[in-house]
Amino acid sequence: MRKYLAEFIGTFALAFAVSMSLAGSFPVPTPVLAALTLGLFVYTMGHVSGTHINPAITIGLLSINKIKWMDAVYYIIAQFAGAGLALFLSGQLVARATLTVVDSPWVLLAEGLGALFFGFGVAAVVYGKVAKEMSGLVVGGSLLLGISFAALMNSNGVLNPAVALGIGSFGIMYVLGPVIGVSLGMWMFKYLSGEKK
Repeated sequence: MRKYLAEFIGTFALAFAVSMSLAGSFPVPTPVLAALTLGLFVYTMGHVSGTHINPAITIGLLSINKIKWMDAVYYIIAQFAGAGLALFLSGQLVARATLTVVDSPWVLLAEGLGALFFGFGVAAVVYGKVAKEMSGLVVGGSLLLGISFAALMNSNGVLNPAVALGIGSFGIMYVLGPVIGVSLGMWMFKYLSGEKK
């Protein structure tokens, strides 16, 4: 139960931080805040749940047999519940930022490419190719790189279906792009590093 609660809290924190940042003038750019928040949770909660806090990461890890089916289902439920709470709470506190949600193949490509680099970095940590002390930095940095690529291609640069819900940027391309991209990134890392399982 603790791991599902950790996923709920982590996803809430990430979605809430991003939502509040988008709604107001924050001294740190939103992508940097997202990367810092994710990195913090990797360091503080990674030993509890692995700090997926993203359904695309959970599905990607399921695709490479690094999480069991039932855990994946409960993780995804916890992640969307945390993001839903962030959506509700941020809406009570501030005027929510208006984001354009365009379901186009271009958004699918942008979110998918950004998520590919994000998933690649996460896989390096999961397969133990990164020193434990650097795990949060690599995961957060991979997210920042992925968001940057996606945003430069005129997507909202979310890379996380739960956070997309939490910030009001939910659409089919913001689900499919990250899920496909993360999975491809993890498989690409697995192949290039010669991992057998």
